[in-house]
Amino acid sequence: MEKITVLGAGLAGSECAWQLARRHIPVRLVEMKPEKKTPAHVSDGFAELVCSNSLRSDELSNAVGLLKAEMRALGSLIMESADANRVAAGGALAVDREGFSRYITEKIENSPEIEIVRAEATEIPEGEVVIATGPLSSDAIAERIAALCPESGLHFYDAVAPIVTIESVDMDNAFFASRYDKGTADYVNCPMDREEYLAFVGELVSAKEAAVHGFDDGAVFEGCMPVEVMARRGVDTLRYGPLKPVGLVDPRTGKNNYAVVQLRRDNAEGTLYNMVGFQTHLTWGEQKRVFSMIPALREAEFVRYGVMHRNTYLNSPKLLDRYYRLKSEPRISFAGQMTGVEGYVESAASGLLVGIETAARSLGLESVDFPQETAIGALALYVSGGSVGDFQPMNINFGIISPLGCRVKGKRNKNTEISKRSLAIIEKLLTKEVMQL
Repeated sequence: MEKITVLGAGLAGSECAWQLARRHIPVRLVEMKPEKKTPAHVSDGFAELVCSNSLRSDELSNAVGLLKAEMRALGSLIMESADANRVAAGGALAVDREGFSRYITEKIENSPEIEIVRAEATEIPEGEVVIATGPLSSDAIAERIAALCPESGLHFYDAVAPIVTIESVDMDNAFFASRYDKGTADYVNCPMDREEYLAFVGELVSAKEAAVHGFDDGAVFEGCMPVEVMARRGVDTLRYGPLKPVGLVDPRTGKNNYAVVQLRRDNAEGTLYNMVGFQTHLTWGEQKRVFSMIPALREAEFVRYGVMHRNTYLNSPKLLDRYYRLKSEPRISFAGQMTGVEGYVESAASGLLVGIETAARSLGLESVDFPQETAIGALALYVSGGSVGDFQPMNINFGIISPLGCRVKGKRNKNTEISKRSLAIIEKLLTKEVMQL
């Protein structure tokens, strides 16, 4: 059987290669690390997490919780690793970054069906190929994609949040809690009073930014909005966003604070915490100066500062079909954030779908055709043509999943019922021949 080439071993490429290999389809997985790295990547491992270590909510009343449940049922390697490397984060699924990547890397390296090529992909090879080179694709392959897809010149920018050591956080000015006491008290909450908050915002909006070629605030996807850009929208914007104090009662006073910065565990040992919602492209010196104005972080040790990096995606509704295949050349599929799915889980889900459907096509079996009633299907159908107006990256949400067709009282109850229906459909899809392999 002819090998299928997968370009890129991020979350989408790793998941895609795994789904093909588990069905005994030979794969050539091309990854440019460690020969070449992007500004956002640090390790040599596969499926490296960059912006955050959180895979977000794990509850079925949340759309991303449903997506993860579907992926677990479908045998996702990414979810297998996430569950094996989970760290405490209340109702969210957060992972130890290094353990998460190491688990996936070892699984793929030990697969007899996968040939790993550690080199930069500079051409799109012949035969069946899946392009999962991500939003930080090297210039060489990006040029080949641009030539292949002349309408793919859209772009936006991602921002990465800083990480501090827990031992450097002043716990006399902080407390452990999860919002609304959901789950266990896994977040470090750093409160500010009104005077402290106003002084902080005043410095934040005028702080010096690192030069990012071609940066345009209007082109930044809302889910990765730099904290300084949010602050410029209004003095209270942060208090209604990542610094909202609601649901976080300060045990020292029994009351809510004026504003609260949350830190989320970033490794299994609990020695590193990232600043939730603090993606930024301030200079490193300004990050140290301004973020140290937060009382609990006055002496904080920053082991990683925030960085800004390019993020490129396709005009997918015009270019791709529901299987993420290129309409003009179906032997070529795309997976991951380049397609316009936004988020770690969504990227992995696209790789999972591409892997399954490519396997079915290669083996001459019936396609699975994930329907819009499922999260994985709804995301693919939105990306391939469900958007209206200018196409923008999309997280999974219940708005793109087919409604129930009957009234259910309460949003949470309604979402839970949608999730139950979706998982029942997934269970039926598991009877398809390609899913039995």
